[in-house]
Parts: sequence; structure tokens; C-alpha cells
Amino acid sequence: MLSLLVIGIKLEQEFGFLRIGIIYLVSGFGGSLLSSIFLQNGISVGASGALFGLLGAMLSELITNWSLYESKFGALITLVVVVALNLAVGILPYVDNFAHIGGFISGFLAGFVLLVQPQNEYVHIADAASGQQVQRKRHKMHQCVFLVTALVVLVIGMVIAIVLVLRGVDGNDKCSWCHYLNCVPSSRWKCNDQSVAYCQTLQTGDTMQITCSSNNKTTLTSANQSDSILQSLCVQLCS
Repeated sequence: MLSLLVIGIKLEQEFGFLRIGIIYLVSGFGGSLLSSIFLQNGISVGASGALFGLLGAMLSELITNWSLYESKFGALITLVVVVALNLAVGILPYVDNFAHIGGFISGFLAGFVLLVQPQNEYVHIADAASGQQVQRKRHKMHQCVFLVTALVVLVIGMVIAIVLVLRGVDGNDKCSWCHYLNCVPSSRWKCNDQSVAYCQTLQTGDTMQITCSSNNKTTLTSANQSDSILQSLCVQLCS
């Protein structure tokens, strides 16, 4: 977090608080959306998603303003290592890595839109007797392409994510392996405590009866519930 905070200060000093503030808010919102889609049975708090967005914005700023940097590849390698290390920490339990990923992607796209800088070029003046060249600043073609593409993808992605959240779609039902992006179980830890709860289910029409195997407590719910919600009910029933 300290390294990401330093990156945020650097970006604000270079681009101003307004643009960086917008990226910070957009990244935090994007991280919260992705977290809400995949972690519907838990609550996570913190600004790490927004901070990851600043890291993503710094990466996109490096890419779109590539010619302005002297140590291009050194800066790129450093950023990639920082991103990889911070995301690797997210696979530990009790860390909301979906917020990190959503914030990083949102900040990465927003950086192409808000952090683009015009670059110098020399223009030949034909009517000058000495063939004088004048230096002026303008945006390169690749910067314009990045800006438009990133803006379209960001807006469409946000709209889709908002619709999924409002409809209560569980991302884990659509992506069976995505939970490994948030936590990878090992012999030293478990990703959640839900594995210790075992329940039996009996469906009758549109009603699902859930019975905890350890204490025989029973509850009724709709048969249309997702697997993650049924598992959450099982944990509550057995606790």
C-alpha cells in the first residue's frame, strides 16, 4: 500500500489532483462493482481497489506517453513487477482481489483517457528562407486510438457491470474458475470456512429444503437460488 500511495503522489504532482481524483473514484467504483459480482456473500472495505487503479493508470500513462520516457523498459519492468507482487498477495485468504483487479482495469483504461500528453514534433516552414523548423506539441495517432478505445471499453464495461449487480447475477455461476483469482487454497490455509458446513437439500416444486448434517436444523428457501447462496444458507444453518 505504501508503494501505491507513493505512486499516487507522483501522479498527482505531475497531472494535478482533478484528473487523478477522477481516476481514483472511477477505479474505486470499478473495483466495488467487480467485487459485488463475485463476492456476494461477503463484505469488504478499504481503498485498495482505488489504489490499484492508480497503479493501472501509471502503466497506461507509460504506454501512451512512451516516447517521453528515457528509461522506458526499466520503468515498464518495474511496474509489471509491482503489479504482479501486489496481485499475488491478493490470492491469500481474507483479501478482496476482485476489488484489486476491477480497480486496476478501471484505472488502466481511465489512464489512457485522462493522462495522455501531447508530444513534441518539428514542423518545417516552407516559406522560411533558412528552412526553419518550429517545434510544436500535438497528440500522436496511437494516443488518439488508445483514448477512444479505452473510453468506449470503460463505459461499456461499467454499464454491463452495473446491470449485472442490479440483477443480482453471481459471477461464480458464470465462471467456475474465477474464484481462484481471489484465493488459492493450500495446505497452510483455506479460502473460506464454508467447506466445514455440509447440508442435504430436498426440492419440492419451487421450494428447496436445506438440512444441516451436523445439527439437523432445517430451513426453506426458493429452489431458484444460486449455488453460492445455498452454500451461504448452509453455513448460517450449521453455525
